[in-house]
Formats: sequence, C-alpha cells, structure tokens
Amino acid sequence: MLHRYFFFSLLITLALFFSQAAKAQRILGAMSLGMNLTQVDGDEFFGFYKVGLNVGPMVTVPFGTRKNWSVSMELLYSQKGSYHRGEVDSTTYRLVQDYVEIPVLVHFTDKNVISGGVGFSYGQLVNYKETRNSFYDSLYTYTTSLSNNDISVIADLQIRLWSKLWADIRYQYSMKSNRTVIVDNPKAYPRDPITRNQYNNVISVRLTWVFNQEKIAKLPRKASNIETF
Repeated sequence: MLHRYFFFSLLITLALFFSQAAKAQRILGAMSLGMNLTQVDGDEFFGFYKVGLNVGPMVTVPFGTRKNWSVSMELLYSQKGSYHRGEVDSTTYRLVQDYVEIPVLVHFTDKNVISGGVGFSYGQLVNYKETRNSFYDSLYTYTTSLSNNDISVIADLQIRLWSKLWADIRYQYSMKSNRTVIVDNPKAYPRDPITRNQYNNVISVRLTWVFNQEKIAKLPRKASNIETF
C-alpha cells in the first residue's frame, strides 16, 4: 500500500512542477484524467470489461517551422487487467494490474484542433491481484510468473473540445508477452492443452487540460449587408 501513496504524492508533485515549468516558452504542461477499458489476450476471455484509471501529468515540446509536430512524455498511473463474470462466484475471473507508466509519443497537430500520435510506453508493475480458485487452477498451468514490466505500442487521437480542454482516445498493445500459461480446456481444445502467451490490450478514453495552450483565434465576423440608419 505504501507504494500507492508514494506514487499519488509523486503525481501531485510532478503536476505542480509541470504546471510551473510549462510557463517556459515552447513547453506545454498538461494533466490527463480518464479510464482504461482492458482485456488480456491469451486468457481465454474476450471483451474490454475490466475498467481502470488512467491519470497523470504530461509535458509536450512542439517542433518544426509551423509547430505542427511535437513530442510528449507522460507519467501515468494506469490500471489494466481482465474481467469475466461467470454464472457463479467460483467461475468469475478478475485480474487487476496497476502500472506506473511512461509513454513517449510523436504527434502531428492540424489547425490546432485535431492531433494524431504514435509512440511507445514502458510500464512498471506496482501491484496486482488475481482471482484464484479451483476452477481456474484446473484451467491454467502457469509456466512463467507475471512480468514486472510492460512495453507497449500506442496510437493516439486527440480533438480539441474547448479552450485548453482536449478529448483523447488511445489504443495500446503489449509488444512482449506478460506471462505464459498452458490452457487445459477440453471443450475448446479436445486434443491437447495449448500454450498461450498473454498480452495487455487497452483502449483509453481521457480528458486532457493543457495549462498554457494558446487560445484558438476567433474568425472575423462577416460584414452585415443591412445598413443601419
């Protein structure tokens, strides 16, 4: 539990730091808050039913002649995992994985209202909890323990909603297996058990507030054709 309090304290400290550092020219500071919809590919369950937090500060450095390009780095608290609701409690499965995550992305922004980005992320596992009962002990044989880190590829799309507020949808997928299991499920695999590698599969929906974002220039009003006397 101590690492959770430490991490939240670190997030608050960095958010304050970034908001002050963002006053510097060409550097943008931001804070994102949203949720992850996740599943684990390779656990025999399907659907983005596990919901978790995605929150943390970000710094962005624009570059290029028109400042359309930028590179960003974030520090996130990101919850991933898997959830399957069984017919009874003994067949309900839940895997909770809490990560400290550092995504780095390159973005292209068009007309200061829509931005697309791609990049990578490194995540350090700080906590996990998994439902273990006789049903799943008979289904799975764990050949490797859960990895302490997760390296992922990211695709990101942001749309400016109002002033300094952006809406963000992000897709993220593990580049390496987090764990290997042998699945013994006669209904699905009647011949022999199979070996499955497990990967985090994540859709994130977030809101991002950019502290020192320039306002969108207002379009000039059209001149009225009606003369006033």
